Amino acid sequence: MFSKTQILTLALAVASAEAASKGFNYGATKPDGSIKAQADFQSEFQTAKNLKGAPGFSSARLYTMIQGGSVNTPISAIPAAIAEDTTLLLGLWASGGGIDNEIAALKAAIDQYGEEFTKLVVGISVGSEDLYRNSEIGVQADAGIGVEPEELVSSINRVREAISGTSLSDARIGHVDTWNAWTNGSNAAVIEACDWLGFDGYPYFQNTMANSISNAKALFDDSVAKTQGVANGKEVWITETGWPVSGDQENLATASVENAKTFWNEVGCPLFDNVNTWWYILQDASGASTPNPSFGLVGGTLSTEPLFDLSCSGSSSSSALDESTTTPAESTSVRSTSVQSSSVESSGFYSTTKTWSATPTHAGSNLGSSDSFPSGSGHQAGASSVTVSPSISSPSSSATASPTQSAGAGTGSGSGSNTGGSEEPSTSTSPDSPDFTGAGTRLSGSVFGAALLVAALVAV
Repeated sequence: MFSKTQILTLALAVASAEAASKGFNYGATKPDGSIKAQADFQSEFQTAKNLKGAPGFSSARLYTMIQGGSVNTPISAIPAAIAEDTTLLLGLWASGGGIDNEIAALKAAIDQYGEEFTKLVVGISVGSEDLYRNSEIGVQADAGIGVEPEELVSSINRVREAISGTSLSDARIGHVDTWNAWTNGSNAAVIEACDWLGFDGYPYFQNTMANSISNAKALFDDSVAKTQGVANGKEVWITETGWPVSGDQENLATASVENAKTFWNEVGCPLFDNVNTWWYILQDASGASTPNPSFGLVGGTLSTEPLFDLSCSGSSSSSALDESTTTPAESTSVRSTSVQSSSVESSGFYSTTKTWSATPTHAGSNLGSSDSFPSGSGHQAGASSVTVSPSISSPSSSATASPTQSAGAGTGSGSGSNTGGSEEPSTSTSPDSPDFTGAGTRLSGSVFGAALLVAALVAV
């Protein structure tokens, strides 16, 4: 008989026949808060595809469809992706009442760029961590504007209607949130409405647990397993994860280039090319603008020369791909009611500093990670909470957010506001650690073929 791990490994081999997406998160603003133009996105996409030791990061996760400084003009990342042949995980900001403009920008992009654009789309994310911000712990933490699950389902259905009959009609639609949000039974309708689930998780921020780099893989895998456990067989995509190269100490977690390399090897390498994965992040520093913590693989100057060796030779292949339910070792503070840590992200219209605090409130409580940030730091999984506070002003303004998140049953704090003018949201989430602990391990390649293989092996 084959073991579960052997079956998953064989299934993965089949699924990987159709390569999974591999890329980074990209915000709509630069580290200094200024708005990115097409040339800026193109430079980033070129760099990502030609990184020394790890070429081929040719996919981009976006947080909004709207170009900074406008009401509903399509984001300039789209023509940049067309020019650089970079695939896209589109993002529509769903909190704060701006979904109408997001949908208008999406439809305008389809009309303006046609199949040159739509053929690059691997999926559409409606919202990012909205459920966490709307949860009991998110509200208690003043994490910012979120939405009820029913409203999020409505937005998902509206996006389906908007793309119906267009060259994007076959696009798979999902939502990105923390694992705590996904495991909250009150959000089951959102899972039902999605084609896939996006997972954000950062063991570094799980400071209520034993979160040293030596235990990071176990924390990450545990969070992924929990998310998969409620996915109803749907794919779980890893939409954000990473380890900081510099920054403050978070319980046992030390931010360093060496530890970032270890996390890349143990968590990233088994995922790359096997599971749809968007790492956090290519670059989040520029000149004097360096977040604390900083997750960028390259330094303050955009370059194909990374801060550490990105080659994956000799890396373990069983990381988050093993649907293990092993519970990671917990520190004595795991069950404490309030722990906080912070990290910075800038996404779409936001630049966020995440702070997560976990407080067990009710079964399946949402742990907050941060709002969706294209260039943010990571979220934690395990026992942590999130506080994200991005603020967005007029269409041309940048926003800042400060999230804190914790994994497990945690509480997040943060606040967000959507300032008029542009539909750019401004949110603040404070998760003790972002919900990036379990990057979905479901295969994203030829899933049907993999399923057949698994069924055949199980029957043996």
